[in-house]
Amino acid sequence: MPTLVSVPTLAKEEDSVLAGVPDEYRHYFNGRPPVPYTKRHWEFPGEPASVPLARAFLDTCAATRDSEFRYVFSLLGTELATNALRHSRSGEKDQTFVLKVTRGPNGLTLACRDNGRPTSAPSGEDGPLSAAPMVGDRLTAENGRGLALVDSFATTWGDNGHPSFRKVWFHLAYDLRGSSWPAA
Repeated sequence: MPTLVSVPTLAKEEDSVLAGVPDEYRHYFNGRPPVPYTKRHWEFPGEPASVPLARAFLDTCAATRDSEFRYVFSLLGTELATNALRHSRSGEKDQTFVLKVTRGPNGLTLACRDNGRPTSAPSGEDGPLSAAPMVGDRLTAENGRGLALVDSFATTWGDNGHPSFRKVWFHLAYDLRGSSWPAA
C-alpha cells in the first residue's frame, strides 16, 4: 500500500475562498460527512484560487468513505479541475468550470465540465482524450501526468470529445476495484 499524504483542508487563512459561497451551501466544503445526496454540483470560478475549494468540495462528497478512497477521489478530481483551468477556456478571465458528483450504490462518479478549447489553442484536439503511458521522463515529470493518473487509479473514465464544452468524467468504486491504486 502506498503511503498517504494528507490532502490539505481549507485553512483559516484560506477562509476568504469561501467568501463567495452562500451560508446555506458551506456544508458542501466542510470535510464532514454530507447530508445524504444522490447528486451534488458546484460551479467554480476559473482561477487557480478555486483549486483548494474544489478539493474541499471533493473531500466532503467522499467524507463517508475510508481515508484511501477519499484521498484517491480528491486527487483525481483535483486533477480534472486543474486540467479544466490549464487546458480550456475555463481558465480564462471570467470563466468557470463545474464539478458534479453522483453517488451510486457501488461508487462515486465525478464529471468536470469546462468551457472547451481555449481561444489560443491550435485546432486538432477535438476528439476524445487519451492518457499517454507514463514512461521514461514522464514518470518523474512534475506536470502532464493528470490523465495518466485518472486512467490508472479510476475504475473507469472518459470524456464527451466535444471541443466547445468538454465533460471529463471518472467513476471510482468504493472498494477501489479496477484501480491500480492498491498496487501502487
